[in-house]
Amino acid sequence: MNMTSVIICRCEEVSLAHLLETAKQYPCSSRELKLRTRAGMGYCGGRTCRLFVDKIVQELSDTLNSNEIPLKHQPPVRPVSFCNLGGEQP
Repeated sequence: MNMTSVIICRCEEVSLAHLLETAKQYPCSSRELKLRTRAGMGYCGGRTCRLFVDKIVQELSDTLNSNEIPLKHQPPVRPVSFCNLGGEQP
């Protein structure tokens, strides 16, 4: 199995090869790489791939940008009322 064919972002189907190519073509931060490839913009909001994207940029970058805005993740959770869960009307 070729390691570059590994899917890093399952929600947006972004492969390791695509992330590496983009990171080499555009020396960018994790946030920029996310915006260019859509890695971390799926249903999970980056919970599964955010650390991989950060690690790829860190490995390819000579210097770690300390003032960079870190990637955030948002859980796919929405508030649900108890009446919706129980099926009863208020």
